Amino acid sequence: MDITLNGEPHTTEAATIADLVKALGLDPAKVAVEHNLALTPRSLHGQTLIEPGDRIEIVQFVGGG
Repeated sequence: MDITLNGEPHTTEAATIADLVKALGLDPAKVAVEHNLALTPRSLHGQTLIEPGDRIEIVQFVGGG
């Protein structure tokens, strides 16, 4: 299905936000996800379905000093 990911067109087979994070190779503990302009709590990533046309923003936290 076609979605918008971080402002860019993206095609995915992921059914949920958790599936998408995994498919992108990201650490689920180190990301924040906005789904259709609403912040999605990490506890709901596995339950939040992705639909064609959804807008998803993923921010990955990076440590450093």
